[in-house]
Amino acid sequence: MKISLLLAAAALPLSMAASTLPVATAVQSRPDPSAGVILILPAGSEMPPASTKAAPPPAGWMAVDISGKFEGYVRNRDLTKSLDVIPGSKVYLGPKEDAGVLDTYSKGDKAEITGLHGGWTQISLEKTLVGYVQVGAGVPGPAAPAPAAAATAAPAQAPDQPGDAAVSRLYEGTLRSTHSILGIKHPYNWEIVGTDGKRVAYVDMSRLLLTDQIENYAGHAVVVLGSLSQVKGSDDLVVDAVGLRLK
Repeated sequence: MKISLLLAAAALPLSMAASTLPVATAVQSRPDPSAGVILILPAGSEMPPASTKAAPPPAGWMAVDISGKFEGYVRNRDLTKSLDVIPGSKVYLGPKEDAGVLDTYSKGDKAEITGLHGGWTQISLEKTLVGYVQVGAGVPGPAAPAPAAAATAAPAQAPDQPGDAAVSRLYEGTLRSTHSILGIKHPYNWEIVGTDGKRVAYVDMSRLLLTDQIENYAGHAVVVLGSLSQVKGSDDLVVDAVGLRLK
């Protein structure tokens, strides 16, 4: 009798047989082994609650509710001029359309911009999502922690933390060339200026991969993502740009 009870317990879905996961388990965006991974639940963590929002998944899968902040990407055209995500826009797992869809952005969702990647904007999406887990012994995932929110990116007209060079932030201003007909030399070819016309910071474009000519941005309000530091030998500031887009 004891043996038969043990066998029966082993055949139960993971959510019923144990409250903790025996191995690292992937939570995927669809009930498909090839679907994108939303996060990895480490061994020993509790099984998320079964979701009542989703349609019954295929045999061998369980729909679960997972809450937290998730890294996602939206196309730049899916943002309003005030940099809000347009409801109904798809949030992808990576900055490409074949990366898999994390979720569809809904009115009232909370999202924070954390990065810029060419034609894509990286966001931290805070909500409860429906994910899918293979039931049974669990599915070992790659040795990686669950996605965490990136450093808060706070738009600023005038950066005041030059010492925080390791943190990428968003800086706003009008992009302007530093070329001068008077022959004045500047350490960088580009700068962003505030509404008063004064320089906010130089912009180092050397690490920036642009599909458009940089001249297309000149004279326009832009948002620059990068880390801030002080120009060696001066009081000027420079943003080491890793992302650039029109505001």
